[in-house]
Amino acid sequence: MTALEFNTLVQNVAQSLRPAAMNLTRDLDDAKDLVQETMLKALTNRDKFKAGTNLKAWLYTIMRNTFINNYNKVTKRSSNIDSSEYLQYLNTDENFVTQNKGTATFVMNDINKAIANLNEEHRTPFMMYYVGYKYLEIAEKLQIPIGTVKNRIHIARKELKRVLKVYRQEA
Repeated sequence: MTALEFNTLVQNVAQSLRPAAMNLTRDLDDAKDLVQETMLKALTNRDKFKAGTNLKAWLYTIMRNTFINNYNKVTKRSSNIDSSEYLQYLNTDENFVTQNKGTATFVMNDINKAIANLNEEHRTPFMMYYVGYKYLEIAEKLQIPIGTVKNRIHIARKELKRVLKVYRQEA
């Protein structure tokens, strides 16, 4: 397939990616940017496309991965690491921030207290997962089965949801 044929096919499929991009971003301008970035990556990586396979699925995969990578960059950029006892992230949540940041401090104190009150066997894997360790890495580091790691993280989340239910936003 020539470069011109590939470019034409990609441009024809680009229109069908817009609704999916809108579904991912929930914003018209961000959706247009996502489609444009997807097209750029597709054209740049034309040699990786195998002729005879589903071009639309290939483009959708590129778009989804691009969205996930961008989302991860944004969330990591807006989080500050506190390397205190539990290596906790201190996120600034627009819903709880006021001019003097008193509400955010109050909320973070409640969250930190709830985490500190977790049973040690649940808190350690939960915090390791929260700061970015993968399940397998946690299992290896703590020398416990991966199923146990997943279970302990699930229990920690469930307990935190129960304790912090006052902050839950109702839809």
